[in-house]
Amino acid sequence: MSASTHPSTPVALITGASRGLGETLAHFLAGQGYNLVITARRADLLDQTARALAAYGGQVMALPGDVADADHRGKLAGAAQSFGRLDLLLNNASSLGPTPLLALADYPLDQLAQVYAVNVIAPVGLVQATLPLLRAADGLVVNISSDAAVGGYSTWGGYGSSKAALDLISLTLANELKASGVAVASVDPGDLRTDMHREAFPGEDLSNLPTPDATLPFWAWLLGQERASISGGRYQAQAERWEVPS
Repeated sequence: MSASTHPSTPVALITGASRGLGETLAHFLAGQGYNLVITARRADLLDQTARALAAYGGQVMALPGDVADADHRGKLAGAAQSFGRLDLLLNNASSLGPTPLLALADYPLDQLAQVYAVNVIAPVGLVQATLPLLRAADGLVVNISSDAAVGGYSTWGGYGSSKAALDLISLTLANELKASGVAVASVDPGDLRTDMHREAFPGEDLSNLPTPDATLPFWAWLLGQERASISGGRYQAQAERWEVPS
């Protein structure tokens, strides 16, 4: 699909965009007039999402693949380049790790390394790959975190520690990129009724949890802020106070 587009049309790159929060945000941004680069591992689900997004009238480039793969990250950066700009990089794709969740004392180290490859290394790699475009657009990077990053919950050590690392990476990048005009923020979306949550709590009734669209008021606020004012912040999308005090 060619990506000829008006250069003033904002562009977002969303990972993990075929379901859950990523899919919800893809619809939200498409409705806001963004052109999109979306990715997820399952090509069938990603194709369904892309076809649904086409109804908004913008352009969508869907590239299935694994963000832990450097070649795939390069293709995503190339897709954004074909649009001529990148205003928002949303690092949403995450690996929960082995399920049922395991205590760190029993955690296979090769699987821990894979969790870190997806949840920590891949977001850094995508920032590196897209940085020239982000700089040119005074863009925003949003890294999706979790309350597990600060909770120290039993059996959540693999996933939680990866998100804690991503929080620190977000703050560090915000400090390092401040002079270039690129903003970086970390967002804990809160507990949501998603497939990942079902994988973490098999057999439990999750009907009391909100769907991802419950976070949309927060996202409308965040994306409406002046970039420099939100850079370096850690936010809780379902809290009464969205910004976590430092």
